[in-house]
This record gives sequence, C-alpha cells and structure tokens, in this order.
Amino acid sequence: MPNEGPRDISGLIAAWGDGDQQALRSLMSAVYPELRRIARRHLGRLQPGHSLESAVLANEAYLKLVHTGGVRCENRVHFLALCSQIIRRILVDHARNRGYAKRGGGAVQIPLDEVLVGAGTRPVDILALDEALASLFEIDSRKARVVELRYFGGLSVEETAEVLKISTETAKRDWKMAKAWLLGELTGKRERTSL
Repeated sequence: MPNEGPRDISGLIAAWGDGDQQALRSLMSAVYPELRRIARRHLGRLQPGHSLESAVLANEAYLKLVHTGGVRCENRVHFLALCSQIIRRILVDHARNRGYAKRGGGAVQIPLDEVLVGAGTRPVDILALDEALASLFEIDSRKARVVELRYFGGLSVEETAEVLKISTETAKRDWKMAKAWLLGELTGKRERTSL
C-alpha cells in the first residue's frame, strides 16, 4: 500500500469530496492500515465469540463511504473522524442485528477501559454505550463528539481539538467531564444534572 504524504492525502480527500470515486480508493489505500488499527482496537474490546474481524469492519466502513458519493473533509484527521462515526454505527448495527436486548443477557460487551473511564476494565454493552452517547449528544453535543472521536476514532486530544476547532485544553476538559458523565450514566449512579 502506498505511503501517501499529508499533501497527497489532502488532495485525495478534496478530489473525493468532488465526487471522484477513484480518489476514495486511493485514499483508503493510504489510510487503510490506520483504519484496521482502529478496528482491531475496538474488536479487542469485544467479548470472545463475536463474528467481526478488523478487515471486515474496515471494508464495511469503505463500502459506506463509497455509497456517500463524496463528503467534504478538510484533512486526514477530519476523514478519520468521519470513519470513527461510521465504525461506531457499524458496531451498533451489528449488535442490534444479532438480536440482543438493549441491556444484559448476551448483549455485545465492550470494556469501558482506562481510556474512557480511567479506572480498570469494565464490560459495557455497546448498545447501552450508544444510548448513553445519544443522551449526551442531546445534552452537550460537543462533549459527545469528543467521546466519539477519542473512543471510536482513536484520535488524540490534539486531533480531536483540531476536528472540533476548539483548544486542546477545552478538548481535555470535555473529555474528562464526558467520561465522568458516561460512567455515571452506564452504572446508574448519575443524578440527572447537566454537564
């Protein structure tokens, strides 16, 4: 796979935004290893016995991008942010298609690990996390986007700040507050208060 530089990737992103599907294929070749890394990280969090593989998850993301017909992204980080949203939807759709209840039973579990809550590994139902994140979007969409970009997209605090056009300190603060809110929401220990 070619190792494209930032300018090449920016050019491919711009061409894809203008509807060039060949640019998307070249773009995916350039970022596919990173997309697979993100997918492997998420799949490593799932309980044993799931039916997803990192290549399948990355390929599904690609297919969803192909069907969009071109989306405006400013740069590599914005493109990966878009991919993080797609990966989240794929994981949630997979959990729903498996026919599991919203909580408990055999639901797909993803550890809410140190990256998200900062305290040991806790299994979390992907559907419960999606529901909590949807609630957070209603209360504070920026904090929810921070979680989506960091947790599902694997972006750094700096990259997250760049995508959201906020300062790094604001991104850090939002990340910390959103983690605490989600932990409370997912464990049932949060009082109904705003962020």
